[in-house]
Amino acid sequence: MADIRSVAPPASASASTKKKHSKKRKAIDVTVDASLTGSSAAAAPVVAYFPSGYDPLATADEPPRARLFRHERRPTHVDLVVGSPGGGPDFVGRSYAGEAATPQLCSYALGVLDKASGTLKVVPIASNKILRLEPHLELQKPAHSQHSEVAPQAGSAVANDEMKIQDLTRVFGTQKDKDMDNKWRSLNEQRNDPSAYENLDLGNTNTSDSQAPEIVRNIPPYDPTADTSEKAYLFYEIIPKNIQPHLLEIVGHLESGEFPSKGYGSFVSNRVHKLHELQGEDKERLAWILSYITHLLSLLVRNGSMSKRHRKDRKENQANHGPATPHAVYRKLLLMFTEPGSSALSTEKNELLINYILVLSLFADDFRSDPSDICADLKMTRQMLKPYYDQLGCKAVSTGAFKPTFMTLPAPLKFPQEVTRRRWRR
Repeated sequence: MADIRSVAPPASASASTKKKHSKKRKAIDVTVDASLTGSSAAAAPVVAYFPSGYDPLATADEPPRARLFRHERRPTHVDLVVGSPGGGPDFVGRSYAGEAATPQLCSYALGVLDKASGTLKVVPIASNKILRLEPHLELQKPAHSQHSEVAPQAGSAVANDEMKIQDLTRVFGTQKDKDMDNKWRSLNEQRNDPSAYENLDLGNTNTSDSQAPEIVRNIPPYDPTADTSEKAYLFYEIIPKNIQPHLLEIVGHLESGEFPSKGYGSFVSNRVHKLHELQGEDKERLAWILSYITHLLSLLVRNGSMSKRHRKDRKENQANHGPATPHAVYRKLLLMFTEPGSSALSTEKNELLINYILVLSLFADDFRSDPSDICADLKMTRQMLKPYYDQLGCKAVSTGAFKPTFMTLPAPLKFPQEVTRRRWRR
């Protein structure tokens, strides 16, 4: 790191007092040295900056210690570590993460002016050589995940490390990290509050007042007495009214032409054209369904079993996981599909999440759905999804040989009966 300051030409004290009132400046003939403008990116310097406004020279006379590390197998991966002179936290900038890894539409160059020789040297700087220095501790974790990964009964040492990380983010972190840290702290407090689950209906409906054992089905809220497919599953309990205003971004993406670049799944992409054909409430209803399917798939990819079965495609899934989930929707999903104190999906919650996706796909296709697209999004075959459809009360219908099979939802709902094995007498 270089501290470049503009230094005025030396002059005597008497001359400065005499010409103090003069506004003229002496002209300097500058020659531009363009020999370095065409140099390769490998020879370009590294420029780093502190986004939090931290000044390492404000409290110490000596310059900070800067070290540059390069990966042995990946020469383009560079880490710049700048240590605080007073023994504070280190600041780390990475060329393969953050702003340096995003596509840059602008070109950058560094100009060094030598007033003595009157030469201006212009050196190009590649976008991945402009590093954002973030505060870093040895045990530091990302601000958005540090709370969820700490166990409720962790030891005092882990708790102290967590407090240090929180203090570090509060002092040196950017405003974005501070806001994200506050949101996750508030969200985890609500998730650990038992009162947040009192009014949450997951579809456990008691349909009989008899003393027969109650069957708890791991499916979305339903009405067993409904005589139509539209009323069989309770739409406004599956997609509550308080999150419906946050599910209309897909309409804006479609009208602005940004839809192809947002990474929507196969099922939504093949049905988004229906939004052009509908108007009013029908258009909003379909937008809610398609957006909610997208956010449910994103949660399944990030926290569900899909990411465990497809670890090789993790980078591709992260790049094409779909648009960002609004905070209100994400909070609702965490309350419904994760256990208190954990961000992972259990086997039961993972099954419930897939059932929600399948029910919404039936709503989108007017209860006559071709499961090919949703199979591709879930990374599951039709045989793997058949038990889920049976659990929802669906029925497969084919129009003939060598023709696609559609999934329908007969009403009233008929669920599969549990098979009771008999003990044969000898």
